[in-house]
Amino acid sequence: MRMSLENAQLLPEQLKQKLPDFMSKIQELSEVLNLDLTAFRADHIALRINDLELAELAHKSWLEHGEQISNAQINGRPIIVLAFNQPLTALNWQIECLELPYPAPGKTYPEQSWEHIEFVVPSVAQTAEKFADELKQRFPLLAKQWDTLHEQGIKVKLSSPQGEGERLNNPTVAFKYQGVCIKLHPHSLKAIVESEQSA
Repeated sequence: MRMSLENAQLLPEQLKQKLPDFMSKIQELSEVLNLDLTAFRADHIALRINDLELAELAHKSWLEHGEQISNAQINGRPIIVLAFNQPLTALNWQIECLELPYPAPGKTYPEQSWEHIEFVVPSVAQTAEKFADELKQRFPLLAKQWDTLHEQGIKVKLSSPQGEGERLNNPTVAFKYQGVCIKLHPHSLKAIVESEQSA
């Protein structure tokens, strides 16, 4: 088990070593966006794995580092959420949870590694469009360049992913650039999982 995860550079220890480099890219992207996230919670970090067997091995391996709090079907595949026994420390943030999606059929990521980090920006917005409007008000410098982000190579995606049984809307605004992604949403993953479990 260790060998194939190790060869793919997907052992938890290896990924923890890659975290500072990944977070410095996240920091660079936040600076390009004029998005000061220092006051906001780094809710969770997400892995992307293309191979089903590797995803299963990574799932088992991370269970030694945290407790599984959710296994929800979203868009037809399992998305595992683990609460870390010890939060991952990166720059100024303490990251509490890991999101490990099983591979989506027909979708291949250029790199199997850390892929995005999500921050909680509290809001009562029920749609991604309303949430995006609030973000523009909260971050005026981001609003100023919003319409030209694509010219800088930054993809903006608005979505409202929802697992079966979730009661809480968690609209998401994502910024993707050079292989890393920052996602913003109003509620923490733990709050979403609790809404699932009380359904």
